[in-house]
Amino acid sequence: MAKLYVVGTPIGNLEDVTLRGLRVLREVGLIAAEDTRVSRRLLSYYDVHTRLTSFNEHNQGAKIPEIVAALTDGADVALVSDAGMPGVSDPGQALVRAAADAGYDVVVVPGASAVTAAVAAAGLATAADGFVYVGFLPRKQGERVSALRALARERRALVAFETPHRLRRALGDALEALGDRRVAVCREMTKLHEEVFRGSIGDAIAYFQEPRGEFTLVVEGASDGAADVGAMEADAADMLEELRRRGVGAREAVDEAMAATGLSRRVVYRMWVATGDDAARG
Repeated sequence: MAKLYVVGTPIGNLEDVTLRGLRVLREVGLIAAEDTRVSRRLLSYYDVHTRLTSFNEHNQGAKIPEIVAALTDGADVALVSDAGMPGVSDPGQALVRAAADAGYDVVVVPGASAVTAAVAAAGLATAADGFVYVGFLPRKQGERVSALRALARERRALVAFETPHRLRRALGDALEALGDRRVAVCREMTKLHEEVFRGSIGDAIAYFQEPRGEFTLVVEGASDGAADVGAMEADAADMLEELRRRGVGAREAVDEAMAATGLSRRVVYRMWVATGDDAARG
């Protein structure tokens, strides 16, 4: 009976494909690729001439019946994404379910992973104790902050993908929701301009002024004595109210609340402004 192979592909460096992966790509009757142009570069590099068809989030509704029909006709099919493992922040799960439901074996051929590569490169103790993979963070700031706050007490490292145009905003929201933790910002993993920045979230914001490339973030988990962010904000609010009653100026009040709670200047300043004073600066 025909099989659906889920084949991991390189995340950047074409040499990171496995020998088994190449054999499968040569032997199947059809390759379902997220972007045929991207996959064709890998196949051309290794002189693989298997027939390609596109399979992505936009056309999967129409393509799944076609691919299942190919399996029914006896052709093995390989599913590949542009980089890494199909179905992990990429299309694929719907086809895997359809093939399995139709009675066909689904065989995974492991390959390179930006998630495990970034965790290995991060050098964070909490990552060695396990990690929580959250995929791409929400695009909208409010949803992103809420998602990060829900993870604020998670002791395992947090791993997320991010795009260059949202990187600084995502780091700023992480600073607000999690505090100024250690982070590894992994850029262009396995590619020519690979870079791993290790430092605090605040340092990363200052460093990546004009982000370019693809990013994987590994954020330190909460420490045993980490305070709840909500409780810190409540303490800061009480302190700001008391300082305002005493006639303390905006800048001094914000600085004092920052020092006492460990919250970022942006968060404390926003709380001060919300109570009616917009004079705090710096």
